[in-house]
Amino acid sequence: MSWLTKIFFQDAENSNPAKDSGLTLADPNNPFICSEPVSVSTGKQAPAILKKLVPIRDFDDGFVNNLAYTTLTYTAESVIFRLGQKTTSVFYLLKGCIELLPDCDNSYTLTDDSTLANLPLNSGKICGATAIAKTEVLILSIAGELIQLWMDKSRASDALDELNILKLPASITETRFFQNFSKAYKDNKLSLPSLPHVAIKLKEAISKDVGVNDAAKIIQIDAPIVTKLIQVANSPLYAPESPLTNCQDAVSRLGLNATRNLVMGISLKQLFQCKDPALMKKMQSLWKQSLHVSCLSFVLADESGVVKPEDALLAGLICDIGEIPVLNFAGQHQEDYGFLEELEPVFSILSPAAGTLVLRNLGFSEELTNLPKHASDWFYESGGDQLSLTDIVILAKLHSYIGTPKAKGLPYINSIPAYTKLKNGKLNPDFSLDVLHKAQKRINAAMSIFS
Repeated sequence: MSWLTKIFFQDAENSNPAKDSGLTLADPNNPFICSEPVSVSTGKQAPAILKKLVPIRDFDDGFVNNLAYTTLTYTAESVIFRLGQKTTSVFYLLKGCIELLPDCDNSYTLTDDSTLANLPLNSGKICGATAIAKTEVLILSIAGELIQLWMDKSRASDALDELNILKLPASITETRFFQNFSKAYKDNKLSLPSLPHVAIKLKEAISKDVGVNDAAKIIQIDAPIVTKLIQVANSPLYAPESPLTNCQDAVSRLGLNATRNLVMGISLKQLFQCKDPALMKKMQSLWKQSLHVSCLSFVLADESGVVKPEDALLAGLICDIGEIPVLNFAGQHQEDYGFLEELEPVFSILSPAAGTLVLRNLGFSEELTNLPKHASDWFYESGGDQLSLTDIVILAKLHSYIGTPKAKGLPYINSIPAYTKLKNGKLNPDFSLDVLHKAQKRINAAMSIFS
């Protein structure tokens, strides 16, 4: 029996309805009063049902077959859990219809035939919405350690070659492009981008504790970067009381670490280049999307007060950097595919591992190096009760898809672990984060400077 199975294998005879629900039940002294289920069953669900659920579907069959859980039955109008309520379980809707209210101004309805029913209703240690049964419903309740195990599994993969361990469909792995890229990746023969000289020199100098004057002298070698740096320092991102006019003043006001990250961010645009016109168009779209996520990350970090905004800005820019070597490889091996559209399913599979390789090659920190693997892992739990840099980017990236075709099939933002760590997670009617909604002009202005 695997270590994963041992954690979840428990004696059904010891089950307790109140305990197994994973919720704080009705208590006159507790503001989070919810309804008790009318029945609690420890009977097994069909494996096919469990294998549809995220992230259970990513574990092996042995783990799924021995997974311990309870099935809770609620009558219509029952309150299953409440916004802000602490929980030790992860819940899924198996049957019926429920209404979820992230706050008093928003609500959405979820039915068992929706693809979103395959996603958890909650995650993390705190419920991100109030759930009310609209019909009789069946709720699957799994111990909250599931998220911890998913986190451990994600972290364990950080040290592995993901092109080897991913279970991929033959429709992808048998393509000539995938096979040739995988070989180049494993043989360390990919053409990887490098940072401009100024960014590298500044990064090395700051690691040796240089002063503001020396840092400014290094930056002044590249006039376009100086111009952009001053523009950013004067932008709505910082809302300065008086405008800056020279590089030394900008470095002095921003600080050395912030300057380093901003210079690296400004320099990154030079990496998004490709000779093929069609691929270059996709590269420009990638830069625009990365820039959007970057600015969203900056504002979220600035408002949270936990993560340094400049760290978040850089993190947002590099979270999808793995697509650069994939696109460059496509440009060098156009004989491996018929049309660019054929590569779309491959990008999301190859780019995370390629991104980690790029960032490791550029000498980024471990946290940033592993970011491409987690930035689109919506249910990734970074640990702790405070927002991490990875949490910020996950929230920003998911938020960037709101109102776009990519939003279809994605989880509601209030259901992911990162959301539960926000001190002010209020949503607007379109389910965008209130703080980002209010800062849209600030974000747009910053994007226009970087683009």
